[in-house]
Amino acid sequence: GDALSRRWLRQAANPYACEIASLAERVRIPGVYLLNLSYEWTCTTAVGADPIRAGNRMLRSLDWPLAGLGRNLVVARHEADAGPYLSCTWPGFSGVATAMAPMRFSAAINQPPMRRYTSSPALDWLFGRFVVWRRHALPPAHLLREVFETCRSFAEAKTKLVETPLCVPAFFTLSGTDEGDGCVIERTRDDAFVHAGPIAAANHWLDPRLGGWPRGADSVERRAEMTARAPQAGDDLSWLVPPILNATTRLAAVANARAGTLVVRGFEADGPATALLTV
Repeated sequence: GDALSRRWLRQAANPYACEIASLAERVRIPGVYLLNLSYEWTCTTAVGADPIRAGNRMLRSLDWPLAGLGRNLVVARHEADAGPYLSCTWPGFSGVATAMAPMRFSAAINQPPMRRYTSSPALDWLFGRFVVWRRHALPPAHLLREVFETCRSFAEAKTKLVETPLCVPAFFTLSGTDEGDGCVIERTRDDAFVHAGPIAAANHWLDPRLGGWPRGADSVERRAEMTARAPQAGDDLSWLVPPILNATTRLAAVANARAGTLVVRGFEADGPATALLTV
């Protein structure tokens, strides 16, 4: 996995390839390249007006069946040309999956259904990897990092997330500073379908024209639960209930870019793995 990931990063002229190579050399154990190109997480995310304070707000849970990600969750402060941002991440991970930039926007990635090419999910997974091997566009987590580093507003971030080609499909949830600045952007590799907030997303397409093999468990139920709870949800993560919360949940977060607030907690299969961090 490391060897194939390293080769793809080089042939794609990925802008973060040298950084990932430096991380791998520093850690000196296998897995850094593979971690940075893995995309096997499922999520439940919502955006809408904050019922507590001014601005728009993003609620986020990330499910990833890798033990230790909850215990080792960190909030990293990055300085970039467009301004600082806070990323919920892990040591050795170069991309951005969940982040908040004060007075700019918050954003997160969900994984969409796997595209159907045949009647076999296993064959379609392999065929999908072959398609990725032939493309040199950015992975979703690297595009989102680029957005946080270069975009100064919700409008700029939305345009970049809509127009930039991707190597694999993705859902981007974007939350700005004004109450109405929120949307879910469903991306294929080259096309975009934008759904205005307030809205929630899980791991199935909202656009009825799109389909594929489902990702994760209870996607429809998770989205329905998040849709019902998000409008009045507080910062205490009381909205994090089954099936949004499940054995693979590794982080939960609430982000308000206008207020510059981020609430985060790490989880493992047996429950909370960190204290509740409020930044």
